[in-house]
Amino acid sequence: MTRILQLASVLAMSLLCACAPELDPENTLYMDLETGRVVIALRPDLAPVHVARIKKLTRDGFYNGLKFHRVIDGFMAQTGDPTGTGRGGSGVKLKAELSDEPFKRGSVGMARKRDPDSGDSQFFICVDSAGALDGKYTLLGKVVKGMKLVDDIKKGTWERGGLVDNPDVIVRMRVAADVEPVDKSANY
Repeated sequence: MTRILQLASVLAMSLLCACAPELDPENTLYMDLETGRVVIALRPDLAPVHVARIKKLTRDGFYNGLKFHRVIDGFMAQTGDPTGTGRGGSGVKLKAELSDEPFKRGSVGMARKRDPDSGDSQFFICVDSAGALDGKYTLLGKVVKGMKLVDDIKKGTWERGGLVDNPDVIVRMRVAADVEPVDKSANY
């Protein structure tokens, strides 16, 4: 009987592992915070230009040390501005890549100004569903590990538009394919 239970356990584990999607290291970001690592699966199928730009900026070290300057409880955490004010960027404006994919908890979208084609380097992570953004903002990825860490990012107030005093920062952000060794068997 013990042998049957062991075999059943091994079979159950192998089925669980087979069902978990494997992440593509070239389209996965490791965003290291002081509290741990957030893993983001990028969606080049939805936003190829935005994904390529985020990866280039990541590989250039652009996001290292940047603040989560705007964080609204129950809505989102925003980063990607080298000035920390919400008005800066990398200097390259991207044409919106809108899709039917809904903004849910963990969705990563490109921040922009009123003009849909004004996305640059700033992005946000939804901490809850945000249907008001559907079809109006570029969705470029999803957090697949570490959402609790995103939940715990220091928040601003609604009265100040979510601006944060003494904000948390991205310690380092890297494309998973550039991190040695790449563990292709890891399931997140």
